Amino acid sequence: MKFYAIQVKSKAEDKYISLLSRKNPDLKLPVYFPQRRIDTRKKGKITQTNMAVFPGYVFIEAEKTEDIYENQQAFRTTPGFYRFLKSNKDITPLSNRDLELVLHFIKNFGPVAGRSRVYFNENSRIVVVDGPLLGLEGRIIKVDKRKGRAKIKLDIYQDSFAIDLSFEVIGSLEGIA
Repeated sequence: MKFYAIQVKSKAEDKYISLLSRKNPDLKLPVYFPQRRIDTRKKGKITQTNMAVFPGYVFIEAEKTEDIYENQQAFRTTPGFYRFLKSNKDITPLSNRDLELVLHFIKNFGPVAGRSRVYFNENSRIVVVDGPLLGLEGRIIKVDKRKGRAKIKLDIYQDSFAIDLSFEVIGSLEGIA
């Protein structure tokens, strides 16, 4: 299977997918919108919020590029659509690092990625035991122990951005069993 990216209106990805499925009930291509769960604090209360892993992008799974071209009118006429990636004239499947990164979230964690479990070693470096941060340690650019968040740098096509993923600290490696 191949995965393709569509750029849509940011913070309206769910709305785009909902409209797409309502306008085109016979569309058989699965559409993914990977999200992450973050704890936010407002006025002393902690609430869980779902946010986009790749803001402004949704992903389509298809056997071949012709499947995308056959259905491109359905995607393009849905409000919130901006463009296919690489471009509307050159729809290209994700490959290499882009594909690995998208599959890391889509296939491993379902629609919403939760918290990672981590501990800090003797050099105060973060060590990921499991969760969405596992395998992305080299992309961590900042750790906020108080908030329980790690800021990671993500790249997709030529776009680069940073997002926060939440974690919970476990005592040590012995406390995992």
